[in-house]
Amino acid sequence: MHIRDLTQFLAELAENNNRAWFVMNKPRYDILRAEFLELVTALIADISKFDPAIAGCNPKKALFRINRDMRFSKEKIPYKTHFSASINASGLKKPSQGGGPSYYFHIDQTGTLLIAGGEWMPPADRLRAIRQHVIDDAMGFSKLLKNKQLMQTYGDLQQEGKLTRPPKGFDADAPHLDYIKLKSFIVWNEMAVKKVSADLEQTLVAGFRDAYPLVAWLRQA
Repeated sequence: MHIRDLTQFLAELAENNNRAWFVMNKPRYDILRAEFLELVTALIADISKFDPAIAGCNPKKALFRINRDMRFSKEKIPYKTHFSASINASGLKKPSQGGGPSYYFHIDQTGTLLIAGGEWMPPADRLRAIRQHVIDDAMGFSKLLKNKQLMQTYGDLQQEGKLTRPPKGFDADAPHLDYIKLKSFIVWNEMAVKKVSADLEQTLVAGFRDAYPLVAWLRQA
C-alpha cells in the first residue's frame, strides 16, 4: 500500500472536507481504497493462521465507509479523515450491532497508525455478559492480565469511560471490580505509520497476534 499517498490524500481531505473536493478527487480515493482492501484481505489470511475463526471474514465488509453518519452529529463534515477496518468472526463492524471481539486498525490524516483488539463500547446486554464473565472466570481473567506479550505490547486495558461506581447488579466486593467498571474491553497502541510503512502488514499481524489472548477470552463470554 502507498502509505505516503494515503496520508497525503487524508490530510488534503481534512482541509477540504466537502463533497465538491471529494468528487474531484474520487479517482485517487478509489485507488487507495482498492489498495486498502488488498491489505485487509492479506491480513485476514495472516490472522487466520493463529485465529482460525477469522478465516470466513469478508474483507469488503470489514472496511468502514469513509462517509460519516451526520444524522445525530453536531459536526456536519461529510467524510472521515481516516481509513479503517474491523476484522472479526461475526462480520459485523459496528459495536451497536454486537460484532463481538475484533481486530481493528486505522490510519489517519496525521499519519498515525492505531492497532487495537477487543471490544469497544459493546451494547448493554453484551457488556453485562462480559462483566459477568470477569466474575465467573476470575482466574482466567487474572491470567489474561499477566499475559506477557499482551501487556508488553499494549499495557493495561483502556480505561476510557470507566465508571466511578460499580455498575447496577454488581457488588462492590466483586473480583476485579476496577475492570467490571469498564465500558470497553479493548487494548490499543498508536505509532507513526511512516516508521512501519515498509512492513505495515507484518506490524499489524504482530500486533493482532499479541491481542489474540484478549479476543479469545472475550469470545468465551
